[in-house]
Amino acid sequence: MSTFSLLFIAVLGIALLLFLVIVLRLQAFIALLIASLAVAVIGGIPPAEIADTIREGMGSTLGYIAIVIGLGAMFGEMLQISGGAEQIANSLVRKFGEVNAQWALGLAGLAIAIPVFFDVGLIICIPLVYSLGRRTGRSLLYYAIPLVAGLAVGHSFVPPTPGPVAVASLLGADLGWVILFGLIAGLPALAIGGVYFGKYIGKQIHLTVPAEMEAAVAEPLREMAPVGAEATSPVTAEPYAVHPELHPELPVERSSDRVLPTVEMKADEMKAELSRRRLPSFGMVMSLVIVPLVLILLNTVLGVVLPEGNLVRNWMAFLGHPFTALILATLLSFYYLGIRRGYSLADIQRITTKSFEPVGLIILVTGAGGVFGRVLVETGVGNALAGAMAASNLPIIFLAFMIAAAVRVSQGSATVSMVTAAGLVAPAIQAGNYSAPLVGAITIAIASGATILSHVNDSGFWLVGRYLGMTEKETLRSWTVMETIIGFVGFAVVFVLGFFL
Repeated sequence: MSTFSLLFIAVLGIALLLFLVIVLRLQAFIALLIASLAVAVIGGIPPAEIADTIREGMGSTLGYIAIVIGLGAMFGEMLQISGGAEQIANSLVRKFGEVNAQWALGLAGLAIAIPVFFDVGLIICIPLVYSLGRRTGRSLLYYAIPLVAGLAVGHSFVPPTPGPVAVASLLGADLGWVILFGLIAGLPALAIGGVYFGKYIGKQIHLTVPAEMEAAVAEPLREMAPVGAEATSPVTAEPYAVHPELHPELPVERSSDRVLPTVEMKADEMKAELSRRRLPSFGMVMSLVIVPLVLILLNTVLGVVLPEGNLVRNWMAFLGHPFTALILATLLSFYYLGIRRGYSLADIQRITTKSFEPVGLIILVTGAGGVFGRVLVETGVGNALAGAMAASNLPIIFLAFMIAAAVRVSQGSATVSMVTAAGLVAPAIQAGNYSAPLVGAITIAIASGATILSHVNDSGFWLVGRYLGMTEKETLRSWTVMETIIGFVGFAVVFVLGFFL
């Protein structure tokens, strides 16, 4: 089959995928499988071999991605349920003070989004934005933009969040390089798109706490003094709320949006529940978040500086593998955020089981992306794409960014954009024999392209708009511009780095 025909099949496959997702509103998982089947049939794979190709593509991808995302989900759920994510935001705002609250919220968002999903991080931290807005009289955007910028950077740039992990898996990138370049690109993107743009847009659009959200700030921050802060909520200045879904055996009564133990509780039950309701310390929570990142980065660094066969390098290759690093972090969270705080093993089992609910679709979509990539390789379309990219004389890192950006603008989902772009670029990566650091940078370029121009076809657009009480026009002027700045700044950083890798 001619190169032109193969490239036409690739275009047809992408067009079919976008049609299924945008027009027919099919789930991305089934849409990717249908597009893969169409490309396989048209591309000439023998019918008897198509099922095996799908199985191999799904299996080779999920063998890595399912473990990493599953462990990350359990760790993130423990952080959320224990109040650890709330403590990160609370402590940073208190330490930085009101004057530098923008930086505190941005860094808090970044730290929280690494183990916790974007929407959960927003729900946890938005009361701080409301409270600060009421205290200072500034527009909510002054504080909200840095927060959501930090959440967006952590969500898209820094593993073990699913997006960059999926891309790294499909491209065969070393997760250590992805973490390193994600932080290098993410911090300036956070500063420019979050803090500095937040200062600007906060003066252009003045937002107050939406009426329907007033309950979330019934009692604003009393003070930012450290006295007793580690045991209290940043919004109510009261002990952290009980989670009735985890403790159905405890009698409870509702008071506004919080759940409080009743006076009928026995003394030992009350003691255990009070232990659960206290926020964990900031130092301990941050240590748990950093442990897997440090282990993975050390594995990458020692793999470069130490010779093969070195004992330290071999042990670090084991401890710093994403599987081992995340297992250790998750087990530590079970103890420090669970058992030590009064949760039983049965409670922890319920928490971790619940954590798998939101990641199932992400894992399946990523696996379907692996199928799509495998089909491209088996039909020869991948080699044709690799040849076309090489003939264009454009840097592969630029092409990866543009493909992800085009899919992002078309259909809205950052995950689908990343997976689709990675599937198209992967054959060129394999044929080009690129260095491990450069493949890590390309991963972040794809993540950057999948971040820009969030608009009405992206659920994040509506989520942020709702919590800040914005109109569609205001959301476009603030959220969409912020996402675009983050994407372009992140890409600019790794694009420049690419010349030295």
